[in-house]
This record gives sequence, structure tokens and C-alpha cells, in this order.
Amino acid sequence: MIALVGRSGSGKTTIANLLARFWDIDSGKILIRGTDIKNMPMETLMSLISMVFQKVYLFEDTVFNNIAMGKADASYDDVVEAAKKARCYDLIMKLPYGFEAIIGEGGSTLSGGEAQRISIARCILKDAPIVILDEATASIDADNERYIKEAMSELCRSKTVIVIAHRLNTIQNADKILVIDSGSIRESGTHEELMNTGGLYAHMVLMQSALEQRTGEESA
Repeated sequence: MIALVGRSGSGKTTIANLLARFWDIDSGKILIRGTDIKNMPMETLMSLISMVFQKVYLFEDTVFNNIAMGKADASYDDVVEAAKKARCYDLIMKLPYGFEAIIGEGGSTLSGGEAQRISIARCILKDAPIVILDEATASIDADNERYIKEAMSELCRSKTVIVIAHRLNTIQNADKILVIDSGSIRESGTHEELMNTGGLYAHMVLMQSALEQRTGEESA
């Protein structure tokens, strides 16, 4: 698990977009298992990567088809199993027509947290070895937070995970944290190592902790 942290506009999402070849790099190389991604067919590259975004987009189609697009030959049982792992099976079964219920364009008929769980089910079904989480838990509502964290744990099990983190307390167990600033890696290490250096990361953690404490006192 590698976490990318930094101020807004520092380049975190740009890195994720380059990994998935939404944009191409001007110099250097991006390698997956020693192979330059520019030499991979796009279909092969996409089969290796799943991405979960903060802003989820679902298609105006059935719940089943929205999940099943993660795997073209998925059976009904495969889709149900993915939904259960993503903690969205119960909410689907409460919808009129269950898995055959039509989702509004962009997921408009679901809450943000519900749509997020369905998008995670799609990624679980796909079972790609690399998972990129782009601020995926930054704006979820409290009612869905526990379910989404459980779904994320299922999605990331035995995977290479790259997390773009907004809440720094969610990535303290990362194997490596990269602090991005103005498009460059300023610091690199574990949470403990970076806190001990007292640099940019430590400052960000302390500032966020103070803000959360102040917000908690005001709400109380």
C-alpha cells in the first residue's frame, strides 16, 4: 500500500491519471512488472487496474449491468457475491426489482455512499491486481462510512493499492507514504518515520488533527 498525500493541486491525481494512461508522460517510463505501459495494449493495461473515485459515475442501466461491466462474462452468482463483499447486497434487495432496478443517470437515484458501494462491487468483480483509490472516502456520509470501509477492505485484499488520501488518519498503516508538493516527491517513508522527521507530513498531520479537534468542540 502506497499513499500519496499533499496539498490540493500538488499533483496526486495527475500521478493516478498517468498510471492509467489517461494522459501520457513526456519523459521517463512507467513500468508494471518491468513492462512499459506504453508498450501494452490499452485493454491489457485496463485489466490490471481498478480505480475508485470520490465522484462515482454509474450508468442509466440496471444495478446488475452496472456491476457486471467489471467482468464481461460474469454470472449472476458472481455479481451477487461481489455485491455482498461490497456491502451493498442488502440495499440492492430493498430496491424495487432488486438487481434489475434501473439506476438514474450518474447514480442520481442513490445516495453518494450507496453509489460508491456499487462502484466498489464492480471493482471487486473485476479483481484487478492494482487498485487506485482517489480520495474515495473524502466525502462519504456517516451512515455509509462503516460499510464503505468494510467494502474497501474486501477490494484491497491481496492487491497493490495506491491511495490518494485526504484524511491522513486513514493511511497511517501504509507501507510507504509519498508527500507530493508542486509535482515532486518531497518526503517518503512510513507514518512513524515521517512523523519523526518533523517535516511537511508531520506538519500536515498536526494541522489536520487540530482542525478536527476544533470542529469537534464546536459541534459539541
